Amino acid sequence: MASSNANNPQIRKFIDVQKALKGASYPAGKQTLLKTAKDNDADEETMEALAALPDNEFDGPAAVSKAVGNDEQ
Repeated sequence: MASSNANNPQIRKFIDVQKALKGASYPAGKQTLLKTAKDNDADEETMEALAALPDNEFDGPAAVSKAVGNDEQ
C-alpha cells in the first residue's frame, strides 16, 4: 500500500500550519503567528506546534515550516 503525503504526519503538520497562517504578513513574530492561526480556527495540534516555536521573527512560511520541523528532533 503506497502512502501519500496526506498520510505522512510531518507533511500534514506542515500543510495544517500553512493553512492556519493564511493571510499572515511577514516578517512575523511568534505571537503574531499564534494570533493569525487562532483567527483562522487552527486545530489544537497546530496551535501547539506554533506555541513550541522559538520566540523569533520569521521571514516567511518556509522559515515557519523549518522551525516546526526542527521541533520534531
